[in-house]
Amino acid sequence: MGTATNYVLGELRLFRASVKLSQEEFGRRIGYSGSHVSSVETGGRAPTREYTKAVDDQFATGGRFERMLRELAPLDTHPAWLREWIEFEREATTLRWFELAYLPGLLQTERYARATLAGGRFTPEECDRIVASRLERQAVLSRQRPPQLIAVVDESVLRRPVLDAPGLMAEQFDRLVELATLEHVQVHVVPADAGMYLGLAGQFIIAELPDGTRVAHADNQLSAQIVDAPADVARLAKTWEVVRNEALPRRQSIERIKEVAKSWT
Repeated sequence: MGTATNYVLGELRLFRASVKLSQEEFGRRIGYSGSHVSSVETGGRAPTREYTKAVDDQFATGGRFERMLRELAPLDTHPAWLREWIEFEREATTLRWFELAYLPGLLQTERYARATLAGGRFTPEECDRIVASRLERQAVLSRQRPPQLIAVVDESVLRRPVLDAPGLMAEQFDRLVELATLEHVQVHVVPADAGMYLGLAGQFIIAELPDGTRVAHADNQLSAQIVDAPADVARLAKTWEVVRNEALPRRQSIERIKEVAKSWT
């Protein structure tokens, strides 16, 4: 975590002590488990906007902690949501990832990752930083005890050219097939003939942590958001079940990927 984030969690520790509540009692008041509160206070889990808002609302702080997180976040290198998510991604035992637009970042080649940033949204320096961060994050899949990654992608993702660059998509498909055959990686494809289904509302990721709790990441055109309120994560988990049931089984998905790959060679 960055220095600014560490400052926020230090202030949260001091605040809980000032209201004379145990971690378990404090957690009950804000709708989180005692272990979640402990993980935040010891730096094992980044304080999220949802978490700080729950504290502010329950104890009528006038938005103190949410404002603190928002104002101090720019002092750290990465955007607040990305710093938070990287921590969860590294800690996760299972990652359930649904994508509508691009292949999941953990499965991208460097050229594909760079192509997804084209269009003038980012400066060259920002592109370099984002790509480097994305590739660095992929190390979680090759560590000694990697998370189980279960990725579901809409078939349109496989058929959409990302950039008019010779060999880019063929290279990406070679990488995708290689990763999809690993024991701890599953890639499932929602076929084009699935029609309208619940996942079309947007992409999301659900990370399951070692203590069994779950936290999610949701993204849209304007902002990315960490979701860790249990009720909201539960709703996303239900959406995941619907999306996963629309997808082809693992073996059939790999065959579909190989079939589409022929059009890119």
